[in-house]
Amino acid sequence: MKANQIVLPLEELPKNWYNIAPDLPEQLPPPKEPEGGPSRMEFLGETMIHECLKQEASLDRWIPIPEGIRELYIQAGRPRPLYRARRLENHLGLKKARLYYKREDLSPTGSHKVNTALAQAYFAAEEGKTTLVTETGAGQWGSALSYAARLMGLQCRVFWVRAVYEWKSDRRTFMKMLGATVHASPSKETEVGQQFLRKNPKHQGSLGIAVSEGLEKANLEEDSVYCLGSVLNHVLIQQSIIGLETIEQFKRVDDEPDLIVGCLGGGSNFGGIALPFAGEVLKGKRECSFLAAQSEAAPNLVKGEYRYDFGDVAEKTPLLKMYTLGHRTEMVPIRADGLRYHAAAPLISTLRNQGLVKAVAYPADERLVMEAARIFFQNEGWLIAPESSYAVRAGIDEALKAEKASQEKVICMNISGHGFLDIEAYRDKLNIE
Repeated sequence: MKANQIVLPLEELPKNWYNIAPDLPEQLPPPKEPEGGPSRMEFLGETMIHECLKQEASLDRWIPIPEGIRELYIQAGRPRPLYRARRLENHLGLKKARLYYKREDLSPTGSHKVNTALAQAYFAAEEGKTTLVTETGAGQWGSALSYAARLMGLQCRVFWVRAVYEWKSDRRTFMKMLGATVHASPSKETEVGQQFLRKNPKHQGSLGIAVSEGLEKANLEEDSVYCLGSVLNHVLIQQSIIGLETIEQFKRVDDEPDLIVGCLGGGSNFGGIALPFAGEVLKGKRECSFLAAQSEAAPNLVKGEYRYDFGDVAEKTPLLKMYTLGHRTEMVPIRADGLRYHAAAPLISTLRNQGLVKAVAYPADERLVMEAARIFFQNEGWLIAPESSYAVRAGIDEALKAEKASQEKVICMNISGHGFLDIEAYRDKLNIE
């Protein structure tokens, strides 16, 4: 019997997160203060989790995972399996290319976001905070932080991009069942939100606006702390558990990936699987390429400029050097709204600038990527999130290119989440009655 599932035993759950910063060919450009206004660095110091900010600036290659967080990871189902996509290979007629995928959809909330949500909730509780405040785009991060907050006995307040809030009613219920308070963003809860609503009462929102609202609310409420689900270094460090597990799983089947593929909005799931492999490439331990799959609605790595920019619309964050479309850019809503962010994580941006990471953008009508999700569902049996369908589309495209060139190639796709609460998106884009 050929086993498609590759598992790690519980005792091999990683004990450390990986930080790629000390292995970069050049030092990561540091955050900067804008020329005018109050200090954004001091603002973040007052608003965010201190341990996360410590990791943000860390040059330690390995950061120990506290035993309490490892216990939470086990509670949430880690380690997660790696699969060989044999049925999909057969459907595509592949003889040379081999496809694998990592199952981050198996978390209790259905996505990889739990990996950093549990860590941030744990550290916030250690620091005596009572309420976690955040933003969310597709709703996966808001769900994950609501779950983590509940496990740690904390309150959670979520500002959710209005365009998605209005159609994902089941995910809204999911968060509320966990005790979270959920606001459509822009909201009347903050000055930032009120400003946008005065200009347009039906404003559909964006992740950048929701970030601004979350920061403002966390700064005003005592014992509250702001948690971010993507982009920043500490998030990618905490997500590195994905890639660390995957490296060990490939060893178990005596195979190695030639290409790592993941969808990318801000960069948390792509960075989570790619950066541990990229670190080994930089140290000369392996050869591997990296491909980020994006939407043409927000192609920050494809069409963005590598420069300093704010991470939010209201300019509350420090300036970060990243590939950006501009923090005030208007982006059309898409069903895979987790990919609709104006900039890519600084760590991924610097690797892109150095030529180690490549990117592709798919049409904003999403039919091409959603069709890939249907093919995956019909052959592998898992309904994936709209965001993950971008990774699968890119993985299929790259496999077919390799096959046409008669080139042996091993491709690993990261499945960032499940699509059980995204049925309306598939019904709409695939014209299913």
